[in-house]
Amino acid sequence: MSLLAIDVYAVFYTILQALTFLFEVVGASLIIYGGVKATARVLLLEFKKIDIRYNQIRINLTNKIVFGLEFLIAADILGTILAPTQEELIMLAVVVVIRTVLGYFLEKEATEYEIT
Repeated sequence: MSLLAIDVYAVFYTILQALTFLFEVVGASLIIYGGVKATARVLLLEFKKIDIRYNQIRINLTNKIVFGLEFLIAADILGTILAPTQEELIMLAVVVVIRTVLGYFLEKEATEYEIT
């Protein structure tokens, strides 16, 4: 392999690692933001009696969690693009399936609360 090919690979790998980290941070930030916002709204609802329903708070939190999970799935996929081992691929499949199923049921729950 030539020196240029190694450098391109190293640069591409570094970019993928940076994007993976960025997606992980965005996903975690969305979930944290949704949780903090929901907590603040529940406290306001309890103490200040603001005009909002628990279902609306739950829907907003669920939407943030689902959106954050999508970023985390993208980060997991990016993290295993270059030369994955069989163990990494199995772990990726398990994590993606769990997060996808969780996201599906959370989205379904949010839709049910919007209807009622």
